[in-house]
Amino acid sequence: LTLPQFVQLMETFVGQDSFQPTVKRLIAFIKEKYKQTEDEKMEQLEKVHHVSQVTKQKLLLEALFEKWDTNGHGFLDLEEVYSVLSIFEGGMETRVLVKAKERLCFQYPQLCRVEKLSPKAFQTFLHLIASEFTGNEDEALDNLVEFLTTSVERSHTESLQSKTRRKWLQDIQQEAETSGASVESLYKAVLKAISQDAEAHGGNKKISAYIALLEENQLSPAQGQVLLRYVACTADDAPYVLNQVLYRDMKGISFAAVDEGRPIHVPRVQLHGNIHFWNSDRPVEERKGSLLVLPLHDARWRVFGILGLDTLRDQHEKNIFLTHEILFYQAVSHAFSRAYHHICTRENILQMAVTALDWLYPRTPSIHTVTMYLLEPGKDKALCKMITTDNTGQKEIHSPPVLLLREGNFLRDYLFKCTDTLGVVLAPAHGEQHIAVPLYDLSREAHGIFDISIGHHKRLPPQEQKDLQKMLKMAQAAYLEILRRPLKETEPTYVLEAEHVANVRHAGFLFHRFMLQDLRKCI
Repeated sequence: LTLPQFVQLMETFVGQDSFQPTVKRLIAFIKEKYKQTEDEKMEQLEKVHHVSQVTKQKLLLEALFEKWDTNGHGFLDLEEVYSVLSIFEGGMETRVLVKAKERLCFQYPQLCRVEKLSPKAFQTFLHLIASEFTGNEDEALDNLVEFLTTSVERSHTESLQSKTRRKWLQDIQQEAETSGASVESLYKAVLKAISQDAEAHGGNKKISAYIALLEENQLSPAQGQVLLRYVACTADDAPYVLNQVLYRDMKGISFAAVDEGRPIHVPRVQLHGNIHFWNSDRPVEERKGSLLVLPLHDARWRVFGILGLDTLRDQHEKNIFLTHEILFYQAVSHAFSRAYHHICTRENILQMAVTALDWLYPRTPSIHTVTMYLLEPGKDKALCKMITTDNTGQKEIHSPPVLLLREGNFLRDYLFKCTDTLGVVLAPAHGEQHIAVPLYDLSREAHGIFDISIGHHKRLPPQEQKDLQKMLKMAQAAYLEILRRPLKETEPTYVLEAEHVANVRHAGFLFHRFMLQDLRKCI
């Protein structure tokens, strides 16, 4: 038991209305009866030492990854890391590297397919290599880290440039996490990062940038199954680019980038012959510049759109994108992809929660209100109030979310206790009885809360309690499925007929699907 869990256990045992003497007697009893044996003490010390060692290694490996990932891509090139490791200690045994790589690809098949290493996969790879050596595994890992650290050297200027660019990339992710699931503000953050870099590191180039997302072509199926819709662009280009649609049979290189899944750079568009110009008013002699199209990948490395950049508005003679700029724009595309899917996941969670509450209310008239919170990323574990519903069916989606901080919210302390203990908490608040139930993520950590008010009732009637427990169980299962889907290699399994229809495939159906599957088990 952690400290918060132990305190919660004791509070539950004595009950809400217990007197101070009762609590003191319980404390005295625990102190007298609980004796730690020597074996238990040694086991605890070993556990603390192990946790300390794991934490230290994790921090070292994260710092090493960041040093190698100079442009903030969030991924390292697998073959580059493999090549450098092959000369460790004058030449590592090929057998060790090959076996470690095979085991890595078994755990991360999609990353090995595209030959990329995420931070977690990078750490796993080094652990797998260290495990193949004879002797102390921790010592072998420390030697690997030291070797790889000295293998990457950067100048002071490069370090400053990398630090600045990382800050802009972090701003993109932070915008997604704090914008209340607003994709429009995310688009603005991406375009801002590009313009800032052009000014600071790109020789003040005049850059046009645009984001286009793939969608099913229902407008003109004869022109291809999918199309690219331009959903965001720099302000000067909005009259010509925003909301435009690019079909496969039109001029352009965007679909080539989509199909090949790699960036395409055209240094001089005037010499290419297959470039689509949205601004038809621009004279032919002014159609000069550099063009870069970057595919946007999801967590399974499937392309879902493109990030395009060009210098057609730049009047300088030298306006070609340089290598360090292209690498940064690739990092921007990765940052946008992560942030975009963070927003999509949050939207799916809200859809699922609304569906679950719609199912619950007709069955539980004793429940007055339900409020759903999601944890705000960060050390202080602030809560974002996302949805409030009542037993009349009224719903309020809080956009932007209402932020609830632990400090200054004593009457809502039971919510934070719920996240600390990852357990159900019963507590009175504002004259009503509340039940706080956590939603946990794939790491078994609290990620959200259902705050259920049952008014002046001490407890729910048995059937309503049973229906509430069923709803919470199905909501938890659907929530985990939402988190797993982007990580799966195969297409999702659809159970309900409605799930097969592309334009209604949303997370609300997941709740009903798990409910149906649970019902089938009971038959």
